[in-house]
Amino acid sequence: MSGNQVGYTVKKAVFITTKNLDYLRNTQEINELKKDYEVTVIGYQDKSYLLRVLKVYLSILLMSFRDVDLVFIGFASQLVLPVWKWKFGRAKVSIDFFISVYDTMVFDRKKVKPTSMAAKIMKKIDEITLKNADCIICDTKTHGQYFVDDLGADPAKLKVLYLDADCNIYYPRVVKKPDEYHDKFVVLYFGSVIPLQGVEVLLKAVQSFSNTDDIIFEIIGPVPEQQKVEGDYVYYHPWLSQNELAEHIAYADLCLGGHFSGDIMKAKRCIAGKTYIYRAMNKPVILGENAANHELFEENHQDIFFVEMGNAEALAKVIRYAKQQIEKNK
Repeated sequence: MSGNQVGYTVKKAVFITTKNLDYLRNTQEINELKKDYEVTVIGYQDKSYLLRVLKVYLSILLMSFRDVDLVFIGFASQLVLPVWKWKFGRAKVSIDFFISVYDTMVFDRKKVKPTSMAAKIMKKIDEITLKNADCIICDTKTHGQYFVDDLGADPAKLKVLYLDADCNIYYPRVVKKPDEYHDKFVVLYFGSVIPLQGVEVLLKAVQSFSNTDDIIFEIIGPVPEQQKVEGDYVYYHPWLSQNELAEHIAYADLCLGGHFSGDIMKAKRCIAGKTYIYRAMNKPVILGENAANHELFEENHQDIFFVEMGNAEALAKVIRYAKQQIEKNK
């Protein structure tokens, strides 16, 4: 319906993000907003995060929000809402509370101690951000409950928006395996190798396949040299473009979603973004046994398998079992 029609007024929204604009979560949320709003986007592509933040701040300062109905703050809303709440006037404010700064820096990355002043400040910033939002978007129900229980979020404000895969890149297809893989069962994992992913658990599981001659592991991501498992059954790729990654996933027989860390509580509240990609490509996956994954997935012993988090021996066992089931169902 056109905004020029009598009796109809176009609702206006401003989407603000300090993350690079082509970040999938940004694209997903902008597309959702466009269903109901005329959207203005404040965000930049500069490689420097600090420069992006400064440009976002300047744009907010110079913009009039007088006729804006909704301000939606994407990634790292803690850097925007506490600073600029006064500027948004009558507009409702929605935030994507994708991560808690407090939880990430204290318990995930372990950069500061829980009892430190820095930790207390981070927690307070999280709490202020949540309190000043009219709507809080989170990635899973489990994560949202943590924000309620530990950071004082109002449960009535919570809404879940699960992640999505870019189906222009990640879609089912048939791709021939490389010649050196052609008669092997290929197990693929990709990730940024941050702590909650539990890559050390994966690599320990991979070690137990050193005497197996019918399986290949492809590990895509910046795995430190000292952590790498050596052997002609393990292939590493430090980085691939998204299109290249999709090709590798397409010829894999089994994909590892995780998360696999057993020590970081955040890992138990999230569905790994890679899981959405694998499933968009119709790939069998192994997922960490947690409440978040069970919000969308249930084990079926055909293409969805669960494993105890933090247990490398269990992961190796599930990989062998999944291989057997997948080959049996071909």
